[in-house]
Amino acid sequence: QVQLVESGGGLVRPGGSLRLSCVVSGFTLDYYTIGWFRQAPGKEREGVSCISRSDFSTDYADSQKGRFTMSTDNIKNTMYLQMNSLKPEDTAIYYCAADLAARTCHANMDFWGKGTLVTVSE
Repeated sequence: QVQLVESGGGLVRPGGSLRLSCVVSGFTLDYYTIGWFRQAPGKEREGVSCISRSDFSTDYADSQKGRFTMSTDNIKNTMYLQMNSLKPEDTAIYYCAADLAARTCHANMDFWGKGTLVTVSE
């Protein structure tokens, strides 16, 4: 049974940092395209970062480049999202997701976690 469980969200001040974790079970990270998404209040879910299973390249949305870093620990079967220089507009529920067949992330990934809330505020 495939499961993805996020953790690490919370309240942080602007300029601060958080590291999100996503522990996966039921599959091996290397064989899947994996990504982080987020959904802010009143907005549609959007992609944050993605690691392609085809070439293991990592892509980021423009607003996260230079601030967010996605990584994996294949021994722990865990993916991470290190978020630095956080801004109020980064406030959202963050989801990890995986897809076996896709070469890049997309809105309808096969498997999703339930999300972890990140709030950036004074």
